Amino acid sequence: MGKDLKGKELGDGISQRKNGTYHARFVDRFGKRQSFYSKDKREIKELLNKAAYEDKMCINVVDTNVTLDEWYQQWLDIHKYKVIRENTKRQYIQIYQKHIKPTLGKTKLRDITQLNVKGLLKKLDKNGYKFETQNKVRILLLDMFNKAMIDHYTTENPAKGIRLVRDDKKDVRVLSPDEQTEFFDCCKGTFYDNFFTVAITTGLRPGELCALRWEDIDFKKKEINVTKTLLYQKFEGDDKKVFHTDPPKTKSSVRKVPINKQCEIALKKQKLQHDVIMSKSCAKPVEGYEDLLFTTKFGTPINAQIICDAIKVIINEINLCRDELEQFEGFSGHCFRHSFATRCFEAGIQPKTVQMYLGHATLQMTMDLYTHVLDDHKQEEMLKLENALDEVMSNGDELIEKRYENSLKEELAYKNKVVDMNGVRMA
Repeated sequence: MGKDLKGKELGDGISQRKNGTYHARFVDRFGKRQSFYSKDKREIKELLNKAAYEDKMCINVVDTNVTLDEWYQQWLDIHKYKVIRENTKRQYIQIYQKHIKPTLGKTKLRDITQLNVKGLLKKLDKNGYKFETQNKVRILLLDMFNKAMIDHYTTENPAKGIRLVRDDKKDVRVLSPDEQTEFFDCCKGTFYDNFFTVAITTGLRPGELCALRWEDIDFKKKEINVTKTLLYQKFEGDDKKVFHTDPPKTKSSVRKVPINKQCEIALKKQKLQHDVIMSKSCAKPVEGYEDLLFTTKFGTPINAQIICDAIKVIINEINLCRDELEQFEGFSGHCFRHSFATRCFEAGIQPKTVQMYLGHATLQMTMDLYTHVLDDHKQEEMLKLENALDEVMSNGDELIEKRYENSLKEELAYKNKVVDMNGVRMA
C-alpha cells in the first residue's frame, strides 16, 4: 500500500513524491512495468484503473510508440522470413516503399485508422493507380496489421473490412504472361483444360465457345466458323432458365477465327473426350444440344457459372501453395478473351486485325477497350527506341576511341618510317 505525504493510504501501486506529484505503477501482462504521473489524486487512480482494466481485458499493447515503418521491418524480417521467395520479397518492398511509406510510414500503429487506409487508397486512385496496385496495398496492410495483432502491437486491424470494386470499364482483368503460365500449368489434364486453351488461343466469347459444334471446325483452312452463341436464360414464355442458341452479339461477330497449333491440339483432344463422355451411360445430353463440342461431364451444355466454378477450382489449387499476399486473383471466363487480345498487341499484331479476331463492330471499340494495353505497348516500343539510340550514341564514343587509336598508330608508323630513312630517331 502506498501513502501520501501526510501518511494517508493511497492504495496498491500509488505513492506521492516529495514535490507533490502522484506516481502509479504496475506490471502488465507482458511483464513490462507501466508508470503514470499526475498532480491530481483522482486522475492518477483513473489512469491506473484504466490501464489495469485494459491489461485484464487484453486490449493493451506491447509498445504504443511503434511506427508503421518500424513494424514493417519486423514483419518483413521475422514473419516473412523463409515464407516468401526473394522475388516476392522485392515486390513487397517496392509496394511498401513506393505506395505506403510516404503517407503512413511515420505514423504510430495505434494512430492508424480505417479512415487513414481508405484515404491512402483514394490517393492512389487519384494518382492513376488501378485496381491491382490498390489491392496489393490493401492486402499488404491487412497482413501487416494481422501479424501486429498476434504480437500485441495493436488491438485492431484498420485494413479489415475495406473492399475495392474493380471498374470493369477502366480495369479490364488480363492474365499476365506469368499468371497465364501458372494457370495452364495447373489445369493440365483437368476436365476443362481444352476449353480454357481454346478460349485463350482464339479470343472467342464464352457463349460462342459453348455453342461450338464439330462441324464449325475447319482443320484444312485452320479456322473456326463462329456463327452462333449459347445463352442460359429465362426468356418470355419459359418456366425457368433454359439454353437458347442465338446469332452472335453483332453482325461482325459472325467471323472466321484462325487456329494455331495449340488450339488445334486442344480441339482434337476435346473431340476424343466428347466421344467418350457421350458413350457413357451417365450421359444426359439436352435435346437439340447433343452435338455440342464442349459439355459438362454429363454431356450437358456449359453455362457461365460452370465456367467460373471450374476456373475457381484451378485458382484454389494454385493458392494452396502461395503466401497470403501472393494469392492468385480470381477472374471470369471473359478474362481469357481479354488476355488473348493483350497477347496479340504484345506480339505486334495490328489493331484492325485484332478487331477482326474479336468480332468487334468497330475498330474504336477495340481501341477503347484496350487503350491501356496499347499505351503500355507504346511505352515498351519507345524503350526499345531509347535502347537503340543509346547503342548508336555509344557506337559514336567507340568510333572516336577507334579513330584516336588509329591516329596514334599512324603517328608511330610515321616516326618509324623517318628513322628508317635517316637512321636517326625523331624526338
